[in-house]
Amino acid sequence: MTGFARFEGTEAYVADPDLMAVVDAAIALGRPLLVKGEPGTGKTQLAHAVASALGRPLMSWHIKSTTKAMDGLYHYDVVQRLNDSRFGDRDVSDIRNYIRLGVLGRAFSTEDQVVVLIDEIDKADLEFPNDLLRELDEMAFHIPEIDETVRAKNRPVTIITSNAEKDLPDAFLRRCLFHYIEFPTPERMEKIVHTHLPDLDDRLLKVALERFFAIRKTRGLRKPPSTSELLDWLAVLVHAGIDASRIDAAHPFLGVLLKQERDLQAVKKFESTGYRS
Repeated sequence: MTGFARFEGTEAYVADPDLMAVVDAAIALGRPLLVKGEPGTGKTQLAHAVASALGRPLMSWHIKSTTKAMDGLYHYDVVQRLNDSRFGDRDVSDIRNYIRLGVLGRAFSTEDQVVVLIDEIDKADLEFPNDLLRELDEMAFHIPEIDETVRAKNRPVTIITSNAEKDLPDAFLRRCLFHYIEFPTPERMEKIVHTHLPDLDDRLLKVALERFFAIRKTRGLRKPPSTSELLDWLAVLVHAGIDASRIDAAHPFLGVLLKQERDLQAVKKFESTGYRS
């Protein structure tokens, strides 16, 4: 991949070799990278890290259940044009004044390469990925109101995240590179924590990680705690002056890690039975 920018992670984002390799491949091939993994594995933060590492601006498109593909391309504000024609003194003859580019439209129009994040694509309806096939493949789209085609001046580095809430169409998947981010091992999690909390006491971290991964293994959890919740928990422990011995005896501030009443009850139920692996 000589001649292409390479991604080697950042000080704040610890990436494994497989992830770094597939990011490099996506950049070299100019193909979107679809990233899956359970919540808290760093899918969204990957786009931020890639943008930072490459020195490129990041443009984010956060998908909702009501999002349509056209939202990312452009919007023709016909209502504003109608209001201006009736009540305003603006010249409404130039429709271009009422065309608003979306995230992809702006990314295609920039002079320099950018990083585009399409976050949680599986939240939209099933047709959403199919409606973006041509645009992501050709990096272009047509605006019929002004009879113009917007083409990417520099093909953006496109990262698409999914929580696997629904299957994506095969035709869409064929146009993407794919990577599944496994939940960090204890060793990798220790490195991640050190990047965010470099002054954390080693003994506190060791015991906290043991408890954290034991909690994640509790049967029946609806929402196992994620990396972000671990970092919040550690920060709260430090702020409250909780040392390793008190973590070893109990689970202080368990509500920082677990957000479901059922999960709290499940962990407390096994707390006295030595459920640690």
